[in-house]
Amino acid sequence: MFEPVTIALIGLTFLFAGTVKGVIGLGLPTVSLAILTVTLGLQPAIALLLMPSFVTNVWQAAVGGHAREICKRTWPFLVLTTTTVWLGAGALTRFEVSYLSALLGILVTLYAAISLTRSQITLPKTSEPWAGPLAGAVNGILTGMTGSFVFPGVLYLQALGLPRAALIQAMGILFTASTAALAISLGGRGLFGVDLNIASAAAVIPALIGMTLGQQLRTRMSGAIFRRVFFSSLLVLGLYILARSLM
Repeated sequence: MFEPVTIALIGLTFLFAGTVKGVIGLGLPTVSLAILTVTLGLQPAIALLLMPSFVTNVWQAAVGGHAREICKRTWPFLVLTTTTVWLGAGALTRFEVSYLSALLGILVTLYAAISLTRSQITLPKTSEPWAGPLAGAVNGILTGMTGSFVFPGVLYLQALGLPRAALIQAMGILFTASTAALAISLGGRGLFGVDLNIASAAAVIPALIGMTLGQQLRTRMSGAIFRRVFFSSLLVLGLYILARSLM
């Protein structure tokens, strides 16, 4: 069982990650992975995020009223990003964990850097039939290897030019499907035990509290300022994970 200090760290991590998700609609897996990988290691971090990520993402995926439209337009992307997670998860038992942690650091750094530049990628509708499956396959494999759902999946969804409410719901659908696929892939390989399952289930509570606080903060603060602070911090954390893994 975890030590009291570790339990407190897990609780505070998911409280903070849930708050970030409540404000900007994403970030719970990325934030929790980045913090917990540094403190507990990559495999425990991936296992711990499963239940909080699934519950909060189901909530996000259910709100917005655009689910049918999103699934109709992005189903090839969603199918590939879900089915390829199993392939990526095989790396957790075949490669040195430090290499996979370094890969996570690279993905977090890239995602934060792109988000800070606010580069807007636009994808023509004529390219969606091939770009969707390609982005889905890459996203699924990287999800299985690192537990991070965002790269390049979120960039692909942003490139579709969806309205803000539809984009947030689409990310919720992506994260829900990815979390379920990751749980099946890890469970099938016996990569987490009873203690991690219990801790992951308990972490749902601070994650939901944080998400509620974040949604309230969203109406009271400048989203632009929060995004700059958040992604700048994420950039530093990604670089730290990368440097720590290589050393």
